[in-house]
Amino acid sequence: MQALTLPAAQGWRWLSDGFRLFRKNHLMLTFLVISYWMLMALVNIIPVLGTIITTLCIPAFSVSLMNACRNIDRAAPLTPQLLFSGFHDNLRSLLMLGAIYLASTVAILAASALADDGALMAMMLAGQKPDAEVVASGSLLFAAQIALLLLCPVVMAYWYAPVLAGWHGLPPVKALFFSFVACLRNWRAFLVYSLSIGVLATLLPALIIGVLAALLPDGASLVVVAMSVLAILVLAPTLFASFYVSYRDVFVDITPTDG
Repeated sequence: MQALTLPAAQGWRWLSDGFRLFRKNHLMLTFLVISYWMLMALVNIIPVLGTIITTLCIPAFSVSLMNACRNIDRAAPLTPQLLFSGFHDNLRSLLMLGAIYLASTVAILAASALADDGALMAMMLAGQKPDAEVVASGSLLFAAQIALLLLCPVVMAYWYAPVLAGWHGLPPVKALFFSFVACLRNWRAFLVYSLSIGVLATLLPALIIGVLAALLPDGASLVVVAMSVLAILVLAPTLFASFYVSYRDVFVDITPTDG
């Protein structure tokens, strides 16, 4: 399987085309994304076991949301049942991807424990609040930087892996390999894509909040709430749609089977 190599500017187009896709059926796509988040949050309430279950299910839910975006792209109907459509085909491979991701994350957090004596690991896996001394010393921040650095290749391997396993039946290791190669070949586009997300998700809202807070000092908190709601209702579904668009562009010569 060959992945196309796209120009850097394509990273911005993934976001803009994702927004166009979102606009075609914004209500149902937003409903599916919020329902996914709420379901994962509810399961995560269960100590330790909740984290394991949700992590195992992330690849299958990713395929579900990609199914929704593909339906929008093809002008096919969207229904609430699509939220669980990713569990219908190649579930074993998808669960294995979740298990590998969980093991990789735990290994990375264990490596970061060398910097902060396991404070970050305890916070991420068990919800334990780090001691003030650890935060003040900067060791927690250093551990987080180590974890993010080690997580980058893992994210590259998982970016397209659920779709490749769910839609095309690739074995987990092969799906991870092709995903990593595709991301590596398109690192320029992904760099622009990441920077664009950073601008839209942080810099632009911060600028708008700052200006409106200066003009309406009494309504600053209301402005913050409004921007947060906008991010949930518009930006989040747009990002999921852009994931699909990036897959469609990179693997344009692949025709997935209907799922």
